[in-house]
Amino acid sequence: MSLLGYYLRLAVKTLARNPGLTALMVGAIALGIAIAVTTLTEIHFLSGDPIWWKANRLYAVTMDDYPLSLPPVSAALHLELGPPDLTYMDATRLSASGIPERSVIMFQTSGVLTGGAPRTRSVRALGRVTTADFFEMFDVPFLYGSGWSASADRAPEPVVVLSRLENEKLFRGENSVGRTVRWNDHSFRVIGVLDHWLPQPKFYDIESGQSAPPEEVFIPWGWGQALALPPTGFSCFNPKLLQVYTAGSECIFVQMWAELPSAQAREHMQRFLDNYWSDQHRAGRFPRPRNNRLTSVGAWLSSRNFLADGERLATTVAFAFLAVCLVNVVGLVLAKFLSGAASSGVRRALGASRRQIVLQHLVQAGVLALIGAVVGLVLAELALWAMAVWIATINAQSVLGVPYEARSHSSLVSFAWAAVLAIAVALATGLYPAWRIGRLPPGRYLKSQ
Repeated sequence: MSLLGYYLRLAVKTLARNPGLTALMVGAIALGIAIAVTTLTEIHFLSGDPIWWKANRLYAVTMDDYPLSLPPVSAALHLELGPPDLTYMDATRLSASGIPERSVIMFQTSGVLTGGAPRTRSVRALGRVTTADFFEMFDVPFLYGSGWSASADRAPEPVVVLSRLENEKLFRGENSVGRTVRWNDHSFRVIGVLDHWLPQPKFYDIESGQSAPPEEVFIPWGWGQALALPPTGFSCFNPKLLQVYTAGSECIFVQMWAELPSAQAREHMQRFLDNYWSDQHRAGRFPRPRNNRLTSVGAWLSSRNFLADGERLATTVAFAFLAVCLVNVVGLVLAKFLSGAASSGVRRALGASRRQIVLQHLVQAGVLALIGAVVGLVLAELALWAMAVWIATINAQSVLGVPYEARSHSSLVSFAWAAVLAIAVALATGLYPAWRIGRLPPGRYLKSQ
């Protein structure tokens, strides 16, 4: 331990002798690590499981009801899972099975929201028409109030849940439970306000935007058909393009998720899906081969190629840039070590082994890499904060207290990546120069002293 302490003190003194060159090397290492850490943190944030604690409980329910002759856009779809959405009729019937502990059927819509404080202007807002289990099933946090009961879906009751941001717009952040708002010129009573909640990626409805925030208004399921609310996105394979609620419509726009806590429940649900498919197939529907799936959140994100080509390219570019930085640092470190080769020769002549010389220079490279990693992590922190501000701005969020705070700073993942990269940098930048110095004959430098 005393020998390592000696090497550390020697490394600090050696680096301090030439502060300009040291700063240049630290800057190159820090810049490469900062770009790599920022990129890896963002991709981890976007491609991770946002509800990992329910990894073996939540399943997307899909059935392949595409026609035999697929439209031209089908090449871009993930047909191994079938379409991500169901028809209104299928979703309603499947959710009535009673098998899952909880189940949710839902779709996104849009409308005009008014109400709240005096002189509040009408705003265009995205809404989610959903069943009551949505909030408990996805562990949605509440700031005020709560969600509605299952009976409110059937009646339906004129109640809504607002997002925290929408509550700030309409009621200046006050407790709005019991207050009235108007959605598409219909009166609704606020029964709950969400707290900060930003599942990333937006796993429960990827098609509406992988990095999009949750909707501003949540409405009981029955209001979809009662008000003929139009879904924001749907695909139809029959002439009844806009009649999405009719019994014969083959328009798909409803997402369905089920909470199945055990293997027995999953098997039971799978049999129910297969039996339902068989009944519909005999009735002339579902012409393609049977493809009924219960897909976990992690498999759902992975199978839908959620990590886009652009993000993969960004990772490649980030590490290529880090490699370029390291190549330049290796040259600078080698030049610095060679400039101090005379002192190494004297130490060899006084009895230091080649191994000790190599270890001494590796410690020096390690100190250099450690300083670069710390500076790089600070730069990554600033970069992540700047990205969070930018995303908050384009989504009309305020920077302070926004749900984007989860991505605005380095996480444990960032520190782990920085530590791994620091070790890799220390080895990459120090191993060859230290090996070169260790192999130099000491006699050459003793003659010059």
